[in-house]
Amino acid sequence: MKRLLSVFLALAVLTFFALFLFLPLFTVVAEGCDPAVMREVFRSRLYLQGMMNSLALAVVTTAIVFLISIPLAALYDKYDFPGKAACSVLMMAPMILPPFVGALGFQQLLGHYGLLNSLLGAVGLPPVDWLGGSGRFWSVCMIQALHLYPIAYLNLITAFANIDPSLLESARNAGAGPWERFRRITLPMLKPGLLAGGSIVLIWAFTELGTPLMFGYNTVTPVQIFNGVTELGTNPAAYSLVIVTLAVSCLLYLGAKLLLGHGAAASAAKGTPGASARKLNGPGRWLPLAVFIGFTFVASLPHICLVLIASSASWSGTILPEHFSLMHYRNALGDHLVVPSIVNSLKYALLATALALAAGVLTAFLTRRAKLKFGWMLDLVAMTPLMIPGVVMAVGFLGMSIRYQWARMLFDPVANPVFLLAIAYAVRRVPYVLRSVAGGLDQTPEELERAARNAGAGYGRTILKVTLPLVAANLVVGALFAFSFSMMEVSDSLILAQKAEFYPITKAIYELSQYLGAGPYTAAAFGVWSMCFLASILAAASVLLGKKIGSLFSI
Repeated sequence: MKRLLSVFLALAVLTFFALFLFLPLFTVVAEGCDPAVMREVFRSRLYLQGMMNSLALAVVTTAIVFLISIPLAALYDKYDFPGKAACSVLMMAPMILPPFVGALGFQQLLGHYGLLNSLLGAVGLPPVDWLGGSGRFWSVCMIQALHLYPIAYLNLITAFANIDPSLLESARNAGAGPWERFRRITLPMLKPGLLAGGSIVLIWAFTELGTPLMFGYNTVTPVQIFNGVTELGTNPAAYSLVIVTLAVSCLLYLGAKLLLGHGAAASAAKGTPGASARKLNGPGRWLPLAVFIGFTFVASLPHICLVLIASSASWSGTILPEHFSLMHYRNALGDHLVVPSIVNSLKYALLATALALAAGVLTAFLTRRAKLKFGWMLDLVAMTPLMIPGVVMAVGFLGMSIRYQWARMLFDPVANPVFLLAIAYAVRRVPYVLRSVAGGLDQTPEELERAARNAGAGYGRTILKVTLPLVAANLVVGALFAFSFSMMEVSDSLILAQKAEFYPITKAIYELSQYLGAGPYTAAAFGVWSMCFLASILAAASVLLGKKIGSLFSI
């Protein structure tokens, strides 16, 4: 009976993914695989330039992320210093705001009349056009890297902790220098962490829609898809662009796996976190903490600028605002888009969290406890959304509502997109729930459950009374991430929410930022409210899960 129930639940989970993951992908492929349209896409200099720009953004952003995260993770692993426990929370700080909202602050930082040019003017130097020409490309790369480096950092922390210190000690005794030990031992054993974090950063940066859109960097594939969404019914070029984006994303992931995953070293015994950390004494013991705080300050400059924008009456041509005011915060809460968008986002996110919890928890139990023969396949299917760009899924759902009558009845993007947005959010958050709960189950001895069953408790009662309480923290963290990232989702929100009455938070911020006059200030104030909300969520998750929070961002 238990086996039959497990198979039934597995089929239910697979049906969920078949309808709301693979069917949208199939719709994109079916609509966009017209050979004539594909040829037109590859003949278009504009589309090819967009693809090359997107690839360049992805590669440069990933390189910057590694330049940031590897030294910081090595510093964290090598030394024991005061305040070390708080560093992981500090490293999560840039994730409290979607990069496209942080772009408002970055524009104030680098704009012609922004903070940096005001500093240059104060010392008698001419202004620099930071956002003109190639400066716009590098600005998009930097704002994305400053948002995404925590994903690589958290995975690298786990990878460093799994290195057996005795291997490094043996190499040192054999006469190997620091660089030789890093190149021959540390780096090969970091490959799993580099792959786990780097592949997500690479695909995320390649398909990021909001940041280039906010910077007006329109010759990139995601923005070209966004601009073509309104013509889906008559012009299939957007579908073809989505297919190319999906294909390139898969190639990027496979390329990263071949480059970093092949031949990855493994130690016979895992290292103990902190076992090889060198304890610092004297005044120098505060230096690593100062490095983390200093870098967090630099990474948080867009957020700081966003707060200053929202808190000023106006800000142009000066180093700091000359007059501060709470007017924009009041205007944000009083705008006709803001309060309804908060209510909408809460509605979408709560429903998405419930669906993601159901699918993620079921998958975790089926793969970790039911021991099904095809459990690995179920796990792979549930993790697939991490490899599928958000813009691809959004266009797929939109295509379903156009192509299938039953889908239009279930979720109409114009008349009532509540279920459409909730499903789109949920499918992409299942991996976070799955990895969090599966990690908790892996650390929970099955002997406790067997003891409960031997004492007469049924399977369901054992799960309710023994298993779930033991993985409660993991369950809460998975739910927190599913809820918070659903609240601040960008691609699905910008593409699927087409009427003002259904706008979620991110679409409302984008629309406000386009208003002339006080629009960007109101958008910044709304962004600050959102930043405070997401900061509290991530802080709670970090406290509950600690360093294992990096497992949520692993493929």
